[in-house]
Amino acid sequence: MLWGRGEAVARLREALLTLTDGEHSICQIASERGIFCRGFRRWNASEFDERWRSAIGRSTHLSRAQMEEFANLWQLSEQVRQHVSLACDAAANRLGGCRGWGEFSNADLSRFCADVLGLSVQVVETDNSGVLPVAEQTIRLHPETVSRFAGEARAVGKSRLSRSVAEVASTRVPEL
Repeated sequence: MLWGRGEAVARLREALLTLTDGEHSICQIASERGIFCRGFRRWNASEFDERWRSAIGRSTHLSRAQMEEFANLWQLSEQVRQHVSLACDAAANRLGGCRGWGEFSNADLSRFCADVLGLSVQVVETDNSGVLPVAEQTIRLHPETVSRFAGEARAVGKSRLSRSVAEVASTRVPEL
């Protein structure tokens, strides 16, 4: 199955929301269950400290579990402050432990879809119109190119147009 990045995020968001509540952010749930991005547990102690100290401070007397609880409370308060339901959405709008959805590659999102949704999907970039990249789905020609080909067709006939379209179709198009 082939999904655009937006569709994958939307489906993951819907599934992950069912796991959270007013006291447990997805970061905490993912840490406890070892799912999705693994939440706070994806970082060792020094990485956790480096990423979270600006948001929750630093302590030499609190345990890692206690620091994670502070991070969970901070995430929940950010969700409320930013009027979003999931920490991944709040994270994209501020500095803090992670960048939310923007931190994950398409391969990560594909893995999360398998892990959380039980579906094997390939996640690809899409432009704002939702059209998948040429290499994955469809050929998209710019209006100027279509006009140029139409002019060529009138000038030199149909065989030239067919050859030009074949040349364009075989040309590598950069990722969107």
